[in-house]
Formats: sequence, C-alpha cells, structure tokens
Amino acid sequence: MMMRLPLQITARNFTLSDTLKAEIYEKAEKLDNLYSGIMRCKVVVETPHRRQRDGVLYSVSVDITVPGAELIIKREPHEDLYAAIRNSFDAAYRKLEDFVRQQRGDVKRHEEAALARVGILFPDKGYGFLTTPDGREIYFHKHSVLNHKFDRLKVGTEVRFVEEQGEKGPQASTVSVA
Repeated sequence: MMMRLPLQITARNFTLSDTLKAEIYEKAEKLDNLYSGIMRCKVVVETPHRRQRDGVLYSVSVDITVPGAELIIKREPHEDLYAAIRNSFDAAYRKLEDFVRQQRGDVKRHEEAALARVGILFPDKGYGFLTTPDGREIYFHKHSVLNHKFDRLKVGTEVRFVEEQGEKGPQASTVSVA
C-alpha cells in the first residue's frame, strides 16, 4: 500500500477472516492507485442487525481522508458480505473519482435554479420571456423547457430556470415548471 497512513480495518460483532481482510486491502489499493493523496482509509465492517427470519446483514462503511475533505461512504446492509464490501468500495471509488475531478477543475459547477414567472409568451414563434422577482426579463426558447412542456406554459406559470449570458443578453438555458 502506498497510503501515507496505514489502512485501518475494524470488524464489529464478528471476526473478519484473513481472506476478507485481503479483499478489503485489494480494494483499498485500487483507491490509492486512483489518488495517491489519500491520507487515511478506515473501513468498518459490522453486523448491525441480527434478524431471525432474514439472517445476518452486513454493513460496510469506508471513511477516506484526503486533503481538505473527508469522504464517508455507507451503503445499505447486505446479506452477502462480499457484495456489501464490493458495493461500498464501488461507491467509494466513484466518490473519490468525483473528488479528483473537482481537484483538477474538471467538474462543472451547476448554478442553483432561480424562480421566475412566465411574463410574455409567443407560442407560435417558440419563445418567451420570464420575469424574475426583481423585475428583470430573461429570454427563453422552447428547446430550453424541460420534458417538452413548452406547450403547457401560460403567462403567470411559476418556473425554475438557470440563467446564462446569451448573444443578446441574459437567457434561460434550462426552464422547468416549479
């Protein structure tokens, strides 16, 4: 392992076999290969619920410390311990991939959708204008309305939208009925 701090594996309410520990080490190594800046990786394997009818369910959580963040992954308990380990590490890998993309600046930041009302509508021409609470008018085209609901819009309909700068001023890139 190339992690700066050793992998910590904790088993609660049962004993973890050497084979299962090796499986966890192997999966943690794949995380370390994805991103060498992992400072700590803690894995907790437990049997939180003992049910007579359903059998034993295994829960696996993976806690990864990276510079400036802590990634905590906990999936639904599973009756197959290998599946529980695989599911948690697959989710950890995806979360770590997202973190790496964000560190590189590859992740697009999605704007928070703002509220507005349809102010002017030209259904025959396929566009209209939204009126924001502060009185601004934002152009939108029928293709920016989600789920092909342009025909259902009426003046006064409350919508959420994402604003961007168009060639002729502000426009809505995404419009959805609120």
